[in-house]
Amino acid sequence: MKKDRRNFIKSAAIGGVSALTVGCSTSDNKVASVADKSKSTQRKNNPFGVSSYSFWQFNGPKEESSIESCIDRAAAMGFDGLEILHVQMASEDNSVLQNLKRRALHAGLDLYGFSTHQGFLNPDPAYRKENVEKTRHQIELAYSMGIPTMRINTGRWGTSESFDDLMVNKGIEPPLEGFTDEDGFQWVIDSIGECLKKAEECGVVMGLENHWGLGRTADGVKRIVDALNSPWLKVTLDTGNFLEDPYEQLTQLAPDTCLMQAKTYYGDGKWYTLELDYPRIGEIMRNANYRGYISLEFEGQEDPSIAVPKSLDVLRNAFYYQMG
Repeated sequence: MKKDRRNFIKSAAIGGVSALTVGCSTSDNKVASVADKSKSTQRKNNPFGVSSYSFWQFNGPKEESSIESCIDRAAAMGFDGLEILHVQMASEDNSVLQNLKRRALHAGLDLYGFSTHQGFLNPDPAYRKENVEKTRHQIELAYSMGIPTMRINTGRWGTSESFDDLMVNKGIEPPLEGFTDEDGFQWVIDSIGECLKKAEECGVVMGLENHWGLGRTADGVKRIVDALNSPWLKVTLDTGNFLEDPYEQLTQLAPDTCLMQAKTYYGDGKWYTLELDYPRIGEIMRNANYRGYISLEFEGQEDPSIAVPKSLDVLRNAFYYQMG
């Protein structure tokens, strides 16, 4: 009797567990299916930052647009981070760098990008060497501030009478007499190559920008990046520096992008105004699976306190990716 009772209880328990297991499995499948469906339709925005340049634009003394004030303004406007323009900094002292990092932390911001200037497009080996050393030093500054990526340039030939003249000519200028762009590409590739070890040592990805000189076109940028073929050299992709066929050229560089700089021109641009289709650009970057920062560079003449928040709204609507 007891044996029969034990067998009954055992059978019932097994049956109950089996039924429970099947029930849970079915339920879990339904939940998982709903979760998967929900996940596949979730939309997540790229993180958004603003360049300190947006608040200064080389207008007046840089002390009037200190990096400290830019951190505070960016946080108040709802950005996720700040990109620091090197020439806008008042000091390179380590105490200043660490205080910027601390201030950004307390403001809830990332310091995600460091925008620097250098030039390798010069026949003088001593000049190029000086700029290599300058770039290595800038990488160390980025490292000290905990910044993971740094904008670099090829430099320009310098045959334009002024930057205004360069802009009138859509960024095109002839090489120095006796030299060619082919000479220039080799100088630039060799010089940036000398910076790769320092970039790896510090964990700072250099982003070559489409920023005049030999970087005026996507072909020029890609030629340099492909030649060095390093994870420590990628692309800082600027939406406002392609003056011909912008969408085709943005598409060409999107897969190698480590930081996107997005320009807006409220109140008309300082040198020119581009009518950029940001939903289209957002789609280009989604197709390339770009999930990094969108860094606003406001280059219009409207008051930044008005234009920068408007620009953030435009970018938020354009740059996102689907989860799952």
